[in-house]
Amino acid sequence: MVITGRVPLLLLLGLVPVVLRPQGSTVRLWLLVVAVLVVADLLLAPAVKALAVSRRAIGTVRMGYDTESMLFVENAGRRRLRGLVRDAWQPTAGATANRHRIALSPGDRVLLRTPLRPRRRGDLRAVGVTVRLRGPLGLAARQKTLDVPGVVRSLPPFESRKHLPSRLARLRELDGRAAIRVRGQGTEFDSLREYVRGDDVRSIDWRASARNRTVVVRTWQPERDRRVVLVLDTSRTSAGRVEDVPRLDSAMDAALLLAALAARAGDRVDFVAGDRRVRARLRSRGARDVAAHLQDTMADLEPVIAEADWSALAGAVTQFGRQRALVVLLTPLEPAAVEEGLLPVLPSLTRHHRVVLASVRDPELERLADTRGTIDEVYDAAAAEQAMIRRRHTAEMLRALGLDVVDADAERLPPALADHYLSLKAQGLL
Repeated sequence: MVITGRVPLLLLLGLVPVVLRPQGSTVRLWLLVVAVLVVADLLLAPAVKALAVSRRAIGTVRMGYDTESMLFVENAGRRRLRGLVRDAWQPTAGATANRHRIALSPGDRVLLRTPLRPRRRGDLRAVGVTVRLRGPLGLAARQKTLDVPGVVRSLPPFESRKHLPSRLARLRELDGRAAIRVRGQGTEFDSLREYVRGDDVRSIDWRASARNRTVVVRTWQPERDRRVVLVLDTSRTSAGRVEDVPRLDSAMDAALLLAALAARAGDRVDFVAGDRRVRARLRSRGARDVAAHLQDTMADLEPVIAEADWSALAGAVTQFGRQRALVVLLTPLEPAAVEEGLLPVLPSLTRHHRVVLASVRDPELERLADTRGTIDEVYDAAAAEQAMIRRRHTAEMLRALGLDVVDADAERLPPALADHYLSLKAQGLL
């Protein structure tokens, strides 16, 4: 039972008879009249079971993008219904304008639309549909919350896809499908042609040159059907926020761009994510829509407040096969975490694979280091400088061990990682 705003107004209206006849019996009589009207209105209100409520499936949407929940409400009773329907969702689903007024004659059906804008990844669920049907006097209403299941799957936003067309154009140049052909790059033989100034002398075919009056060079095309293994760190270091965005989300964005590019290049993309244990695994088997599968796999991943077990993650990489691959470690370049957890397993990875470490850099460190107006700011700048020196030292140590390090802020990391992949592919280093 719910009373409406008309009940207090009706009680205030009782001031008129009380002023005209100021006695206690007048007050009691008026209260009794209001109570009788409210009870009568409640008894005359339609039952909620007269409504048939169903929901259309929503599907998937990228986090931060708009979608909508659609409810079908039908009057299955014999009386006209007036009331309010609230389509409730968990807060992170971003439901707005979810209260709908209805007025349905018997047999009528209406479609109610509730805008949604998810603010976190994963499966976001409907809490329930609350129906409030008023009586003929509008004083009281019957109310009940119906269980009408609804789920919207929120995927990583993949904001870096705007960089994909330009990287695909560079890939076509490397692959020989564009008008401009990059000469002397790759490791798979393509054809012979006459030497021109600027060609790599190591590409000269001396036997073919001996049979011609001019020097002849071999042309190469980039390798295809190579393996790219993406390893996403979901440990405590990935929970840190850089410019109010979790490091994990920024790493996902970089992984999606690289996966989409590698799939277009004809390479096989595998994916593993974990911390102290493996949380997700995906084997693409050369699928062209690997980015879509990867988005769905990443949707449920969240940072875990625990240290990463790099032995387990390296073992998961080995389970994909011992064929040489480009292994991309998407993990923060935090000196303590790298030195204690990652360094011991690097020899086993670099022995068989080309390894790249991609890290999200916090530009706040550089801003702190450049601001020295007050004593407090000088101390902050000194701490920031020390942190950056340790990061540079760790990066240099990793490079000395044979790793490539791509360290950039959240906006620049996806294109920087994609460019590094194209550079390795052009040089035949995959």
